[in-house]
Amino acid sequence: MTGVPDILWLEEIRKEDIPSVGGKGASLGEMASIGLPVPPAFVVTSQAFRRFLVQTGLEEPLYKILESLNVDDNDALESAAQKAKDLVLQAKMPEDLKSEIGIAYEKLSRTGDVVAARSSATAEDLPDASFAGQQETILNIKGIEHLLKGIHECWASLYGARAIYYRAKQGFDHHSVNIAVVVQQLIPSEKAGVMFTSHPVTGEPLAIIEGSWGLGEAVVSGAVSPDNYVFDRRLERTIDRLISPKMIEIVADGTYGTITRNVEKSRQEQQILSDDEVKRLATYGIVSEEHYGVPQDMEWAIVGDKIYILQSRPITTIKGATGMKKETKAGSADTVILQGQGASPGIASGPVIIIEDVKDIGKVKEGDIMVTRMTNPDMVPAMRKVAAIVTDEGGMTCHAAIVSRELGTPAVVGTRKATQTLTDGQVITVDGEKGLIYDGVIAQQTPDAGTAKVQIASAPAKIITATSVKVNVSMPEAAQRAAATGADGVGLLRIEHLILGLNKTPNWYIQNHREEEFITELMNGIKVVLDAFPGKPVWVRTLDAPTDEFRNMQGGENEPIEHNPMLGWRGIRRDLQSPAQFRLQIDTFKRLWDLGYDNLGIMFPMVSHPREFIQAKELFRQAGVDVENVDLGIMIEIPASAVLVEDFIKAGIKFASFGTNDLIQYTIAIDRNNENVTDMYWPKHPAVLALIDQAIQACRKGGVEVSICGQAGSEPDMVTWLVEHGITSVSSNIDAIAKIRETVARTEQRIILDAARRPYGC
Repeated sequence: MTGVPDILWLEEIRKEDIPSVGGKGASLGEMASIGLPVPPAFVVTSQAFRRFLVQTGLEEPLYKILESLNVDDNDALESAAQKAKDLVLQAKMPEDLKSEIGIAYEKLSRTGDVVAARSSATAEDLPDASFAGQQETILNIKGIEHLLKGIHECWASLYGARAIYYRAKQGFDHHSVNIAVVVQQLIPSEKAGVMFTSHPVTGEPLAIIEGSWGLGEAVVSGAVSPDNYVFDRRLERTIDRLISPKMIEIVADGTYGTITRNVEKSRQEQQILSDDEVKRLATYGIVSEEHYGVPQDMEWAIVGDKIYILQSRPITTIKGATGMKKETKAGSADTVILQGQGASPGIASGPVIIIEDVKDIGKVKEGDIMVTRMTNPDMVPAMRKVAAIVTDEGGMTCHAAIVSRELGTPAVVGTRKATQTLTDGQVITVDGEKGLIYDGVIAQQTPDAGTAKVQIASAPAKIITATSVKVNVSMPEAAQRAAATGADGVGLLRIEHLILGLNKTPNWYIQNHREEEFITELMNGIKVVLDAFPGKPVWVRTLDAPTDEFRNMQGGENEPIEHNPMLGWRGIRRDLQSPAQFRLQIDTFKRLWDLGYDNLGIMFPMVSHPREFIQAKELFRQAGVDVENVDLGIMIEIPASAVLVEDFIKAGIKFASFGTNDLIQYTIAIDRNNENVTDMYWPKHPAVLALIDQAIQACRKGGVEVSICGQAGSEPDMVTWLVEHGITSVSSNIDAIAKIRETVARTEQRIILDAARRPYGC
């Protein structure tokens, strides 16, 4: 999404919009688009947050605080975090942004004026980075002043100790991570909880649903031991249920925030969900999983007969077929001293360290067994050190369970009395699969070589397709995750996200004579992706940032104000008119080619006439690039480039790739960011398909690889059509690779089978 405003409504958002609306915001928009019952919401975008930082002059002071910070020094981390948060909280929000938020809140209030402000960072809820609770969520907000306060607190939470620690350990650059805030109508839930659409460890088609009274925060945080239901998707029925005493609930309080209160005795052991509600929830889960192509971790709420879906993110903890589990050696029954729910598989022994409060985490040493009533995100630094985790409260979907699985740390939750039964220094063994805790050290066994060979041999083979299945990448941090999909290369690496992450325009580097710094930063980012895909093509798109995104960066003060930046000074047209800016990119690419990265291809966006490609190619030649022996191609995202594709082939393009998001809106004159016409945005409009088919046939005739890297490349029905019409490759979003490869293979096999069955002479 380019030309991003300060406010976006769910109807305008899709999953590829993470850089603007964060993981949570993108997921909500995507779920709403497929008809799941998502409460209405708008998002204060990451661009609005970035503008706030720029206009208040906070960027440099914030980054100076975090520079060279040793996040393993707890005192230094807490001190730096407090300074950073204070800077954000004390700065004044721009008046025009306040006004925009007020207008959006008034519109949302027409259906209910009580909302939640949910942080949605650009480095959360990703398939390999989904630690829960790194930033704030403020529930029960009423009134614009309270809402502005809540948004401010969400922004400040980007610099909380746990968030800083998490980013450092996950390898995310503090400069490039932004935060959006989802403002969503609060559902006054009578009961709420979490659902895994498939088993979070084994991946079996078993929906695991946990719930309790009140708001879902009680389940997510582990403050309560929830009811647990197992729904077998193959049998379409509930096969197991565990009804727990639910002692407390979290409910709305006044006009800002929540309170925790005791549940009256008559409801404590009452079953939360009926079998019909379990089945309805599982059905929504199946819809979400099938849409995303991967199992989902979802939050839900129920009021009366109405079910709402509040969040959906990938489950990151399902183990592959070759993962070997350790088994507990048979021991006598009297060695088991506690039992709870096995939340994260594995076995570990060590001394107990009881944590009563987050202030105690400094006592935790490598190899300890952490025992606490429940964990919270502030405990993550300690959770990384320990050999195992045991909690009094919580279920399979609580914070302790999710983070333990993410870390690969054995965990048993919901023991009810671990903090009273165990003592500091006591040596125990934790079996995170069976949910058992033993006194002392219990010997462990691993499967013999013969068993291992059988399990490894049973691992599924990679699906091979004649049509290449590539992947879209926006950030270097996602490179390893993208490569792990087995993709045949990168069909789109967007460098504007690398550049926007620097928070300084290319022109700023030129004016301050720091071109080398820019080239180094850009080169290092691209190199991460190239290294993750050795021997596979990586197509890098040259800069395509609209003027309104540059305007909020250092050096962007003189950017022109355009009525419609998406139709303005962007893409190759700007680069050709800004030769110094273009030269920075060319020098970066040349150095990578000189280092031997011959899998690097360069793709020019917003090309409307072959002369633009020829002019760009000539500038590469003048910079010393052997243009005949590198891959230079174009994006087909303007109808003109589709109509003139044969002329582009004559001009020497090595490849072409459809940018369907723009091609659709430019063909049928529908602004995909305009909520008034969103329902008229039609990816399979006959005119769009005609342009794509024409270009595919011309490229095949001319021996030029033709691909797709727009959102349509992640949609199975569209990919089926593209393969049938002869496309050479497709490039999909990371979370869609598995389902798209399967779609391609099935389509190719059907084409072959149809040809084999066709009678001779036909």
